[in-house]
Amino acid sequence: MSAHSFALGARQTWIRAAVAAGLALGAAPLAAQSSAAPTAQPVAQMAPQPVAVDVGARQMPFSVGEELVYRAYFGGLPVGKARMRVDGIEAVRGRPAYHVVFSIDGGIPGFRVHDRYESWIDVATLSSLRYRQEISEGRYKKSALYEIYPEQGVYQKQGDTVRASVRDPLDEGSFIYAVRLAGVRAGETRRYDRYFRPDRNPVVLSGLRHETVEVGAGKFSTVVVRPTIRANGLFAENGDAQLWFTDDENRYLVQLKSHFSKFSLRLSLESVTPGNPAALPTAVAEAMAGQ
Repeated sequence: MSAHSFALGARQTWIRAAVAAGLALGAAPLAAQSSAAPTAQPVAQMAPQPVAVDVGARQMPFSVGEELVYRAYFGGLPVGKARMRVDGIEAVRGRPAYHVVFSIDGGIPGFRVHDRYESWIDVATLSSLRYRQEISEGRYKKSALYEIYPEQGVYQKQGDTVRASVRDPLDEGSFIYAVRLAGVRAGETRRYDRYFRPDRNPVVLSGLRHETVEVGAGKFSTVVVRPTIRANGLFAENGDAQLWFTDDENRYLVQLKSHFSKFSLRLSLESVTPGNPAALPTAVAEAMAGQ
């Protein structure tokens, strides 16, 4: 595989794997949600007020400290590892938020990939508040920071203008945790319009079947889900992608397979480090005290 081919595959793969794997957090309606353009305001005027959070009100399939490690393959060739981690709780504009990190390290001789995607997810509403990309793929470099304002239905990329968003928005990283919270059953199809950039919606998730799979982390009973998104790439509507989520309360993503363009991709779960649900109240209190 050439460095150019790996670059194209990596850039299309990692972002779209996170985007289209997700669905609505909590009890969001199945119908498409409105994304009508609001009145643009300076971001400095839109900071929400601090809120009280009942951290015991909802049982979550993930918790602070959890880390999932994956082996990545292109066309059967091992090319690196990916990690998803719930890094902690941080204050964002007066609100406690899960800080989740998706990192990728790998490549082939002469071409290396070191990417990092960070999301801050409101503990109370489970909507996205902030999203950051740090991409390093060979000579290609990119940094982007988005501030997302669920109450106003807008978002702003650093250095850009305020733009319309959607209700209860989600970004690339938070989508992965969203699907784990809501779950998709075999035999059902769900459509959601919650990606924070409206032109990328809808995301459609179809529960295909139950299947037992064995990966580096062990043997798991899973539900196989097919995601599609209105865009080119890994989860395009005319493509072929499947995701394996454990059929239990954790709903770990244990395997991903896709054929897109001229590439085939597989992510395989290598290890799981469980988080500590009991640490959430203390983490929230420390984040709010230190803001």
